[in-house]
Amino acid sequence: MATSELMSDPMSDALVILGAAGLVIPLFARLRITPIIGFILVGIAIGPHGLGALVPGNPWLYYVTITDPGALGIFAELGIILLLFSVGLELSFARLWKMRRQVFGLGSLELLVCAVLIGAALLVLGNSPATALALGMALALSSTALVLRITDSRSAAGKAALAMLLFEDIALVPIVFLLGAMGRGGEAQSGSELLQTLVTGGLTVAALLVVGRLVLPLLFSQAARTKSPELFLAASLLVVIAAALATNATGLSPIVGALVAGLLIAETDYHTEVEAMIAPFKGLALGIFLITIGMSLDLAVIWAQLWQVMLAVIAVLVIKAAVTGALLRAMGARSGTATEVGILMASPSETTLIVLTTAIGVRLINAEAAQFWQIVTAIGMTVTPLLAMMGKRLGKRIDRGTGAAPTIERGEGPRAIIIGSGRVGRLVADLLREHGKRFVMVDSNPDMVAAAQREGYSALFGDAAQGRVLDHLGLDQASAVILTMDDPHGAVRLVRRIASQRRDIPIIARARDAGHAAELYRNGATDAVPETLEASLQLSEAVLIDLGVAMGPVIASIHEKRDEMRQQIMEEGELDALPKLKSTSLRDYQG
Repeated sequence: MATSELMSDPMSDALVILGAAGLVIPLFARLRITPIIGFILVGIAIGPHGLGALVPGNPWLYYVTITDPGALGIFAELGIILLLFSVGLELSFARLWKMRRQVFGLGSLELLVCAVLIGAALLVLGNSPATALALGMALALSSTALVLRITDSRSAAGKAALAMLLFEDIALVPIVFLLGAMGRGGEAQSGSELLQTLVTGGLTVAALLVVGRLVLPLLFSQAARTKSPELFLAASLLVVIAAALATNATGLSPIVGALVAGLLIAETDYHTEVEAMIAPFKGLALGIFLITIGMSLDLAVIWAQLWQVMLAVIAVLVIKAAVTGALLRAMGARSGTATEVGILMASPSETTLIVLTTAIGVRLINAEAAQFWQIVTAIGMTVTPLLAMMGKRLGKRIDRGTGAAPTIERGEGPRAIIIGSGRVGRLVADLLREHGKRFVMVDSNPDMVAAAQREGYSALFGDAAQGRVLDHLGLDQASAVILTMDDPHGAVRLVRRIASQRRDIPIIARARDAGHAAELYRNGATDAVPETLEASLQLSEAVLIDLGVAMGPVIASIHEKRDEMRQQIMEEGELDALPKLKSTSLRDYQG
């Protein structure tokens, strides 16, 4: 086969992409590094500016390079569509309405202020007002594709980032329209055309909302009854693609239709199944998009303009991080959370490239300037995972450094100290409160503390691994210490420290398994409760009751089995006796 024929073979490109995904995902997962960086680096290596440039002199490289980068564009766009669809699945209209203040308040302020400041800086550097505004709006956008993969949307930082990203995705449509109206090329829209597109697009979205609420529950109900995963998956893909095509046909971005489709399915009983089925396709398509970003980086051009590129990247990151962090602080966020989100949202995004492409088409930006800012955007996206790691660590350090030391009021009598404010800690707190026992929670995760406080628990921020924190909590007069965190090694260290300070206090610790429980006992725990043991006992209790055994004997036998298992753990840990355990005999429930 001739080299020219090889260069146009799409099958080879598909095999290279699949091979790259098969190598990047497991390799970077083993190294505990996000595969986002891996996909971008692979794109640089196999793209036309990497090994692809050597193919004419080395035909064998054809088999490990991309011969037609432009052909991957449709798959990259599909990845963004599926990502926005999954965002909609996680939201639902009720949650979006609940987040309206963050989405339309914080989100609009963040985008507007960043765009104005970046645009003003570019205007001072000699760009025209139209060019400066176009670049300001483009660079103010942050990466939905990367940020949502990196952060936990349930945390305070994740919720703030999600709100801003949602507004940016919604704002992408009017931004593209505005650039079209400002454009000097033949593609620029007149005011009447712009208004017509907005009206048509609005009616299309309204029609999708109405039809979706009526049709989607019936569609997925029928698909579920067939018990065919293939049919269910086909129905899911049909919905998202049809919605994207509908909005695209009226001049709106296809991501608007994908977001609406996700919101509609989130209102049905099938959103969890749909999300699970779409996830592999979304990940693969997003990987292709990131590879195309890497292929756009020309290392020779970057080297020739290295200082200008680095200064531009740093300037964009600093402006966006400072603006986002300041706005979050002004709206009441913790200093650590504001810092984390500011750094996380600092880099440009995949939608920046969309806006730059639009600006080129209507002659607001020339090709040379566009290439420069595309390089800046690609580098910014490449370092986003590193920024996320740095922001998270810096945010935690700031919270620890500026947060008030947790304290406990003296003179109110002893209270239990619950270390960990997660699901297990809250359940323990509920039962203590029900029986009139006083307690205080402490957790090193500020988001968990804030959530517990909102639910009415007495929770404080602090790292119990630090001795001074336990002192401030009043360990010297505590009635008991309950360790509920899911950190086996940390729990052992804490038990050892607490036991060395107070030998008379009950120390009850959550254990991962029997071996971990034995280690906790050896280090001074009064009771160590293995999760696997308790799950088995609860299952046995349910079985016996369902089989008609009376409640009293069941409870007694469960208690006896628990004591027997604990004694066995103690013996395996080479401990002499099980302290402070009271066995419950079947005889206590007889007669």
